[in-house]
Amino acid sequence: MQTTRQIERHWNARQYDRLARDLLAARPENSPRLVAELSRAVPAAALAIIRLDELNQANHPLCGKLIRTLIAAQEGDGGWGDPVITALCLRALMCSQGLGISIDRGISYLASLQKDEGAWPAGPIRRMTEDAYVTAFILYHLADQQAFRAAVRLDDAIAWLTGHESAVHDDDTRRLTHRATLRARLRPTMSFATAAN
Repeated sequence: MQTTRQIERHWNARQYDRLARDLLAARPENSPRLVAELSRAVPAAALAIIRLDELNQANHPLCGKLIRTLIAAQEGDGGWGDPVITALCLRALMCSQGLGISIDRGISYLASLQKDEGAWPAGPIRRMTEDAYVTAFILYHLADQQAFRAAVRLDDAIAWLTGHESAVHDDDTRRLTHRATLRARLRPTMSFATAAN
């Protein structure tokens, strides 16, 4: 696993592909598909924020720089280009009980992409076909967040995933689907605002 110093060195050297690959190496959602998708600056920044949070280094100066990178890259529709990267960026911004307009806009973006069946499409266009990997990835990263659960049809997403398990033929998607459905069935994380009421 990457240390704060290693993350900072790779980020400052703009070695985003190496940073993403190293950060994903020991994560349960790691897959060749994901490494290829996340080897750019914005997804690498999101992965780095998540790792810094895990290391209890959310107050490190690099974390603020990475957060600013994510917020600056958010598109007008509220997403970050596609559902997978949007889910990862949201997870990063929600670390340490993060709140704000960028999170609200990102959640709204994902909610608008959710198909009637409950799944998410493979890309940023709602009329694209459902994708088990994308749906599982989104649920794995966000299903424990109260704001996300309130904005999407979580039960429909879980039902869609479990109903399509037999159609999943690759091990990465099957493993991620299992982890995502377990996480989605857990009690959501409370925000400070919820805890104060």
